[in-house]
Amino acid sequence: MPIIKSAKKRVKTANKAAIRNSKSKRTLKTAVKSFHAALTGKSKDAGTKQSKVQSELDKAVKKGILHKNKAARLKKQAATKAKAAGVKPAAKAKKAAPAKKAAAPKKVAAKKPAAKKAPAKKK
Repeated sequence: MPIIKSAKKRVKTANKAAIRNSKSKRTLKTAVKSFHAALTGKSKDAGTKQSKVQSELDKAVKKGILHKNKAARLKKQAATKAKAAGVKPAAKAKKAAPAKKAAAPKKVAAKKPAAKKAPAKKK
């Protein structure tokens, strides 16, 4: 057990991080397993499962749990398996932009060009 105050704090924060990382790893593993199960069962929702796997991989990279190259490799493997099984990836739903109020066009006054200064004389 550490004696120094900062070392005690590091132990606490390391434990919190370990719990957070293990939760993220677990959700990633379950997403991968459900995707593989959907592929073997020829499920119709395999496309959505594939997008879920890709999303979880991106989140793991963002949180620093996985290396970006490993995540890219796993995403490619998932895509090739889905393609071999004849599964099309789920179409991304476009988010509708919030409606903006139509504002009257603003009148912009024409600016006069700035007058150029004469070069400084050398002595």
